[in-house]
Amino acid sequence: MGVVPPDLVSSGEQGLGRKEISKALCGVNKSNKMKHASPPEPLRSANIDSYIRITDNGRESINRKVFFIFTLYNTLKDNDQLKLGASSSEDAGKWIHSLQNAVVKECPDPEKEFMSFSKKNWPPSRFRSSKRAGSKRSVGYYPFLQNEAVTSDVIAPSTWKIFGCQNGLRLFKEAKDWDSRGRHWDDHPAIMAVGVVDGTPEAIFRTLMSLGASRSEWDFCFYRGSVVEHLDGHTDILHKKLYSNWLPWRMRRRDLLLRRYWRREEDGTYVILYHSVIHKKCPPQKGYVRACLKSGGYVITPVNQGRESLVKHMLAIDWKFWKVYLRPPSARSITIRMLERIAALRELFRAKSGNHPSDFSSSDSSVKTMLPQDGMEDIESEDKGQQKFEQNADLKENEAEKTNSGRRSLMSLNDASDEFFDFPDSNEDIDFDLLENGWYPEKIQEQPTSHICQHRLSSAAVFVKKLHDLAVQKKGCIDFLELPKDENVATSYGNTLQKDSTYSLPCSWATAEPSTFLIRGENYLKDNQKIKAKGSLMQMVGADWLRSDHREDDLGSRPESIIQKYAAQGRPEFFFVINIQVPGATQYTIALYYMLKTPLEETPLLHSFVHGDDAFRNSRFKLIPYISKGSWIVKQSVGKKACLVGQALEIHYFRGKNYLELDIDVGSSTVARGVVSLVLGYLNNLVIEMAFLVQGNNEEELPEILLGTCRLNNLDVSKSVPV
Repeated sequence: MGVVPPDLVSSGEQGLGRKEISKALCGVNKSNKMKHASPPEPLRSANIDSYIRITDNGRESINRKVFFIFTLYNTLKDNDQLKLGASSSEDAGKWIHSLQNAVVKECPDPEKEFMSFSKKNWPPSRFRSSKRAGSKRSVGYYPFLQNEAVTSDVIAPSTWKIFGCQNGLRLFKEAKDWDSRGRHWDDHPAIMAVGVVDGTPEAIFRTLMSLGASRSEWDFCFYRGSVVEHLDGHTDILHKKLYSNWLPWRMRRRDLLLRRYWRREEDGTYVILYHSVIHKKCPPQKGYVRACLKSGGYVITPVNQGRESLVKHMLAIDWKFWKVYLRPPSARSITIRMLERIAALRELFRAKSGNHPSDFSSSDSSVKTMLPQDGMEDIESEDKGQQKFEQNADLKENEAEKTNSGRRSLMSLNDASDEFFDFPDSNEDIDFDLLENGWYPEKIQEQPTSHICQHRLSSAAVFVKKLHDLAVQKKGCIDFLELPKDENVATSYGNTLQKDSTYSLPCSWATAEPSTFLIRGENYLKDNQKIKAKGSLMQMVGADWLRSDHREDDLGSRPESIIQKYAAQGRPEFFFVINIQVPGATQYTIALYYMLKTPLEETPLLHSFVHGDDAFRNSRFKLIPYISKGSWIVKQSVGKKACLVGQALEIHYFRGKNYLELDIDVGSSTVARGVVSLVLGYLNNLVIEMAFLVQGNNEEELPEILLGTCRLNNLDVSKSVPV
């Protein structure tokens, strides 16, 4: 078994001590500089085996210092956990990747051992205190787990058309399918600025995340900002006030209330996404008009071996109330002006290129304290009765802004009863003219749900507006609109979602084109080249779109399912079921049914997967996602990169006589919950395509072949079937 090296500070079942990790991490940083000093003894050690899973918990403030937290836990014993922290997201990502590699390395050989290990044969706990690890095996690194050579596993046309270049930035607009030349402009178009910044992705990420004094060095639009609420390590609610001196004459000051979500990819790319929300702790401010950011964010990709970064900044924003005075082209010019902040960011890093190291640990105090301190201010909160919003150190204002109630500490987030709602679209029944004179979100909360049409449930505003279980929201889970159950309707599992091969009907399924997806070729281990998939091994025969008040596990075993109907007839077909479970007070389930007509033995890798243990399955089952139609913010949150699902989410496997079912718990990951909470808000306007396969790791298993594909068209929660 692999052993966690002694230079990573950790804590066992009782969780991570705040003082302990703060002091220890500082000690680790110092000890790393002492090349000849003996490594310090670990406070905790952990054996890495195939039943260990790693979760990314995001940012957390500990003793006024920001750490990036991740947790190892034993799937055989829920309270057997090891919580770890790193001083940067980059370091945390490296640890997570290395630990995941070690877990995969410990997987048993499926050719030699098909049966699952009995839980009784394993020790009750793997995480324990010790002065010195029993063995010193380093964390391994398998070649087949290296980052893929391509940044996308999907072949998709770009919807972005260049329309100009300004201040060294290329400017793009998002074109409609029918507007191949990109000549049409919406009222609130999605515009993107792209430029190269002389800084590492980690350093740029810290700069963009900061709301403190350092932001005034490059963001000429930003006046002041605060964190209204910290939802989890990857998501928070921000309030930003903008200067008015860069806006057109007579245009009133604007502010934004945003939900911010971030993540780091394995290749070092950072994604930061924003969209407008409504929060009862931050109603519209006197003297400000609240603009609506429909979609926006940053994508920071390493180039030139990580020494520079390609930064993409996208905005689709409704500035509100001033169309009477200015034409739509003026609105676009304001959005473009705001995008030019990337040029200012580029000049900031160029000016600091001589003394701006990526780890921000230079002896230059102005560099060393600028970003970590701001990051700390961004996510800290204290228990005080009537506390003001966080304020910038060097920006002062006569009017003190107070929240309706005191902000809670991070430890009490799960018990908080705060509520936030997506910003309504302009076509909703709200009189925005009232906002100028002081409009309060209670008017939305008191509006009867019967006044809102079901067919407009696709709007993120209408979707999130109907959330009622607020404590669940704090945990990153999204509750849908409670819909009445029809107890008299019998469920025929595998047939609750209609099929439409023409792609024209909403709330339907079809198979996706296999050639859209890239898979490992025959010589992948030598040339790292991927090829277009030529077909799929299985045929998709059905899908379910269900809702319930609890998890719906093992659908394949239910007498009403198409699987059991085939079994009752003694037919030889084998079924593969992918059951994706969305958490919340109301549990939503999308289940996909695939059928294999040939004998299982004719496909050795699939045979090994079906008969292998859970650890082997977790190390091989791969998903390639693709949002073929939808908002930029959703496309960025999902991505187009293959993912080993079992390394990121909990999967429960159910093996029947003629089927294998994979029940994927989306709520088991903070990152996944953040993505799903964003995706589901736009569900009615999305076309989601997916491909599934078993990863090939050696020459005998290559080239890969898709198990199956699917295309989900404009799913509607109101049309889900109650169970």
